[in-house]
Amino acid sequence: QVQLVESGGGLVQAGGSLRLSCAASGRTSSSYAMGWFRQAPGKEREFVAHISWSGDSTRYADSVKGRFTISRDNAKNTVYLQMNSLKPEDTALYYCAITNYVTTSPHLYKYWGQGTQVTVSS
Repeated sequence: QVQLVESGGGLVQAGGSLRLSCAASGRTSSSYAMGWFRQAPGKEREFVAHISWSGDSTRYADSVKGRFTISRDNAKNTVYLQMNSLKPEDTALYYCAITNYVTTSPHLYKYWGQGTQVTVSS
C-alpha cells in the first residue's frame, strides 16, 4: 500500500501563488509517475498535471499551462505543484495520485491522497 498526503493549500487572492506538496510513504519506489487533479463543487474531477518517474517529462491541462509547474524530488518521495497567477476558477480540492502510465485519465491512477483545498478570492 502507498499513502499520499497533500499539503500547502489555502486561501489566496487572485494573482497570487501557492505551492502544493504531496508526500508518498509506504511501499513506494521512484519508478512511478504522478499527477495532480482537482475537483470543484458540483464538477467532475479534472486533470491538472502529470510528471514522469524521472521528472523529465511533464504535461498540463490547457487551463493551467504557463501558470502551474509540476516537479518532483524522488529522494524525498515528494511531488510539487507550483501555482502562479491563480484565478478564482482554480478554486477546488486538489489531489495527487500515482500511476504507471502517461495519462490524463483519473481511472488509470492507482493511489490517491485525501486532497488539499485551494480557494482563490477575486
